Amino acid sequence: MSGEQQFCTFYLGGLYFGMEVTKVQEVIRYQAMTPIPLAPRVVSGLINLRGQIVMAIDLRRVLGFDDRPPGALPMNVVVRTDEGAVSLLVDRIGDVIQVEAEAFERVPDTLAGVARELILGAYKLTDSLLLVLDTERIIQPGTIAPAA
Repeated sequence: MSGEQQFCTFYLGGLYFGMEVTKVQEVIRYQAMTPIPLAPRVVSGLINLRGQIVMAIDLRRVLGFDDRPPGALPMNVVVRTDEGAVSLLVDRIGDVIQVEAEAFERVPDTLAGVARELILGAYKLTDSLLLVLDTERIIQPGTIAPAA
């Protein structure tokens, strides 16, 4: 691998995450959600994005983190999929950063559980560790289905 890659970054539960910028449609502030009866716990609801109905998936719940504190509103990272747009709810938005492709490392051994399956790898930055999410895998029906 050579060259540079760009990532849209965000924070979740104190960790620094990123996803390929080419998969991100837009980043928006909190939007009011309509709950979906009997939906899996990771699906927070539906948002109206300029007339387009978009499912909102809470990444905290997908990754097994505790819920956000009461009153803490998430931000939306809207990603493009073959089936349309999906909003991923995150705690705080970061920046778009460029990293050297050679700096990519496999998933850290310290990660366990579902997070290990949904993270492609990491980049060691000067002051943090950027965990790269597999957006395709996060939005698969098996990932957002309720746990048995």
